[in-house]
This record gives sequence, structure tokens and C-alpha cells, in this order.
Amino acid sequence: MRLRPGKGRAGPSWSMLVGTLGGFGMITLKVNGKARQFDGDPDMPLLWYLRDVAGLTGSKFGCGMGLCGACTVHQDGVAIRSCVTPVRAVVGKEITTIEGLGEHPLQHAWAEFNVAQCGYCQVGQIMQAASLLKKTPKPTDKDIDAAMMGNICRCGTYQRIRAAIKSAAKEGA
Repeated sequence: MRLRPGKGRAGPSWSMLVGTLGGFGMITLKVNGKARQFDGDPDMPLLWYLRDVAGLTGSKFGCGMGLCGACTVHQDGVAIRSCVTPVRAVVGKEITTIEGLGEHPLQHAWAEFNVAQCGYCQVGQIMQAASLLKKTPKPTDKDIDAAMMGNICRCGTYQRIRAAIKSAAKEGA
């Protein structure tokens, strides 16, 4: 498959390659409580599987290096960066995306504190915060800052993010 220079994207997406890679064997993934079959490249980043194959587009591509947090999902309840996690690494694990998080007190707090501006990072921020609250139900400012350090918000809504996390903690998230 070739894309001519100057036409379309710079290169094929993972979804375009899945059909041509074949021969890797069937992998079963558990995403949002549902078993899903995948016979593509086991080294495909989980983010591309979620977005291009499973159609779960809540998690975003930001940096591709696991540094910005836009791609954050949960693996067995712990926040991970799906852009640098190969599909093979999550076989036998429970993956939860923002679509599978369900109605969460953080989402209400995000709205209450008007956290989102552009909104691009918000899914990753909420997933990271949900992982924090699961581990530390009553976080201090220091706990919040440490847990959220790897999630970048270009709009700079960090104070509102912290306030929303504290509010959700009070609600018993």
C-alpha cells in the first residue's frame, strides 16, 4: 500500500495495515468488560487498537511517547499510557477506557469546576485521576500533583483539575 507524496496522510494508519499483517494468531483482549478478538500485529500500540480497530475514540493521540497523558487508559485499574503499550502486553488484563468508566463523580466535578477548555487532554486527565482516587481515596494536594504530573494540559487548567479531584474525593469516587 502506497500513499503518494502530498496526497492524504504521510503514511498508513494501523487500521490500514491490520489486513495486510495477518498471520500473528488470534489474541483475546478484555476491553470495558467485553472479550474482543484481534488477529493483527501484537506489537501494535494499544491506542491504535482501541481507536482504529475497536472504535473507542475517547483516548487521544498526543505525543506518541507516553509523556503527555492524552492516551491514558486503565490496565487492571491502574493508569497506563496506551500509545506506548503494545497490544501483546495487555493480554489477560482488564482494559478500561473512558467509554467503560461509566458515570463517575469525576465527570460531574469536571463540569462543576469548568475544567475543560479545549478538552483534548480531559479524557487522559479523568482516567489518571480515577486511578489516583481508586488507590488514594482522600488525596492531598501533594498526592494529586504527583499523580497528575505526567498529564499535560496546554490550557493550564491545573488548579481546576486539582479542585475537581478534591470534590470527587469528597463524593466518594
